[in-house]
Amino acid sequence: MDFRRIDEVDESTGEFINREFSEYGIKNGIDLNYDEFCFVAEDAGKIIGVITGRAYYNEVHIGDLIVSGTCRRSGVGTELVRAVEEAYKDKGYDRITLTTFGFQAPEFYKKLGYETEFIREDKDPKLRKFFLIKEL
Repeated sequence: MDFRRIDEVDESTGEFINREFSEYGIKNGIDLNYDEFCFVAEDAGKIIGVITGRAYYNEVHIGDLIVSGTCRRSGVGTELVRAVEEAYKDKGYDRITLTTFGFQAPEFYKKLGYETEFIREDKDPKLRKFFLIKEL
């Protein structure tokens, strides 16, 4: 048996993941309902923001929200989050979840109606990890 790290998921690895993930859900009576997403904000053809994540089972999970430093506090992040919320409401998902660190954006998400589900404390307050949730 060999173990190795791969830098990118190739076709055969992706097929293995999808097949096994799906079959395990089916075996347990769960609808996978899987959808990976990436929404992009552009200005004059230039990318100024991106939000990524995946939806599966009954929830949507935001993985990353990145807005260009020159465009922060301009509403780009809010609109990207709202795009995800709009895309997945009434599609069989119950909630949106995400994590963010203390130095990132917990207050931003709270302003958008996300609630703190859990905080993992850290000796460095900037690295406290916030687990946030919003019901759809």
